[in-house]
Amino acid sequence: MGDPVKRVERRSRRAIFQAYLENARKEKADKIAVTDGDGRKLTHKEITRGAFALGGALARQTSKEERVGILLPTGAGAVIALFALLSRGRVPAMLNFTAGSKNLIAACKAAEVTKIVTAKKFIELAGLEKLIGELENDLEIIHLEDVREQIKPQDKALALAGPLFPSILAATPNPEEPGVILFTSGTEGAPKGVVLSHRNIIANIEQISEHVELLPTDIFFNPLPTFHCYGLTAGALWPVLNGYPVVFHPSPLQTKIIPKRIFETGSTVLFATDTFLSQYMRASPDGGMSSLRIAVCGAERVRDETRQAAEKRFGFEVLEGYGVTEASPVIAANQPGDIRSGTVGKLLPGIEPRLEPVEGLEGAGRLFVRGLNVMKGYLSPDNPGVVIPLEGGWHDTGDIVSINDEGYMSIRGRLKRFAKIGGEMVSLAVVENCASAVWPDNMHAAAIMPDPKKGEQVILVTDRKEAPRGLLLTWAQSHGVPEIAVPKKIVIVDEIPVLGTGKVDYLKVKTMAEEGLIAMEAAKTAPAEPMTAFDKKERKKREAAEKAEKKKLVKEAKAAAKEAEKSAKTTEVEANSVAQAPEKTAHGPEESGESPKAANDDSKDFKNAAE
Repeated sequence: MGDPVKRVERRSRRAIFQAYLENARKEKADKIAVTDGDGRKLTHKEITRGAFALGGALARQTSKEERVGILLPTGAGAVIALFALLSRGRVPAMLNFTAGSKNLIAACKAAEVTKIVTAKKFIELAGLEKLIGELENDLEIIHLEDVREQIKPQDKALALAGPLFPSILAATPNPEEPGVILFTSGTEGAPKGVVLSHRNIIANIEQISEHVELLPTDIFFNPLPTFHCYGLTAGALWPVLNGYPVVFHPSPLQTKIIPKRIFETGSTVLFATDTFLSQYMRASPDGGMSSLRIAVCGAERVRDETRQAAEKRFGFEVLEGYGVTEASPVIAANQPGDIRSGTVGKLLPGIEPRLEPVEGLEGAGRLFVRGLNVMKGYLSPDNPGVVIPLEGGWHDTGDIVSINDEGYMSIRGRLKRFAKIGGEMVSLAVVENCASAVWPDNMHAAAIMPDPKKGEQVILVTDRKEAPRGLLLTWAQSHGVPEIAVPKKIVIVDEIPVLGTGKVDYLKVKTMAEEGLIAMEAAKTAPAEPMTAFDKKERKKREAAEKAEKKKLVKEAKAAAKEAEKSAKTTEVEANSVAQAPEKTAHGPEESGESPKAANDDSKDFKNAAE
């Protein structure tokens, strides 16, 4: 097999467009590379020619090494525009069209972007006329429809000759130079520009390829936005640069259409988030997504309920990945057939971790990472165009993680998402996980608010219409979760706000929590209205239902504990029998000193599982 780290180091010394051209030359000219949202199919030959022709026309409106914005949905247009700019030595900056004009202008200022490539058809279909109108005051908007009309005979000649003589007719940047600029999601503040070199992107693609085994027959399905690093690197460039057909869908929000397209295209590998995948499965009939072999989810924790539904109803595995934009983005991921409960799998080859202790937390630390996939540095609106490099190549993820002796990593939460209550650290992720266990069909988000007595308090925001705290408390007590992790107050809303990337918008969640607390305080001072006989009857019904639900939770916890104990005993018996058996091979358990473990060991205590 060789050394995967050395392979990544060797194969990552390429620029993005050059890596694409290398693969395109190996593939059959008429092989379908991309199926677009409208069903249109494009071959490698058509993508290559389109990139060279469009690149020639865009080159007349831009300068070499200029940073140019791309404001397009996931699809062939976004990929060709990206390759077109790279073919002429420009640096694409992927812009989030859901971020609003204020954030987009700030992002463009940070990256010194003065021109944006988009499409009139997309603006019309997405209803972005107002956004474009606001951007036009500060930026030049280039429409692909207009560029197409400006394609000259020399551009068409370039489209024909470019694939034959790429070293002469295409830009050949140093792999260490900036390849693409993305922006952090802004879940907790203003977005920052992230400068990723060509080598960063290619290294992460090679790391993913070494880590997750694919089949020659695999077909990818990507509805995630290419302005998000996961949607770009894993969902678009990984398949296109490695010869796997990919089906693009312009929006992850079309929950009824996406399952149908997965079925129609026979897709086998899906990219999603836990939230989106759950919605797709609910909208699909049993077996409707059974062509899938694996779904790879990122951006948020994958719930056990999601995995169970995928396996039971459709027969596919759900892999959870962990990453950050600054790491291009994937850092760790589950592998098919090796999903350890409560973990995000092992680190990808060539990624070096460092855990720094955090006061008040044991058995976990603040994660720093270093590797070929880790960014060149940040861009800030305060110092436009200047890349702020990393100290010693280490990136501070801000996440609290633990890594066990076998190398499996568990995410405890972001450092910013830990509340300090009476001197104890409480993870908001644990609070949300508890709520998801009790009400799996709803969305929940936790926020930190000031508390006059204990310094801070946790508020749970949920779209569950009836969410009594007593049920959360019962579940926590029966699963070994400390009572301090149960929120004192619960705010009920119509909908949990979500960003275009699929992540929860925690800035809006905090505002909702603040407004909810104000409403609760106001309700305390308001005169109580007399209860009608109907109201009393309804209250008794709710109390009876809550009591029954509590009993059910306790019963389920006892049954799970009994099953876990039985599983642990079985594992112990097997280990003892193996240890006592005569040596049969030169590399048996007696030589290594290790006891065999189940591939998916769920016998850990419930507190760790919740975390």
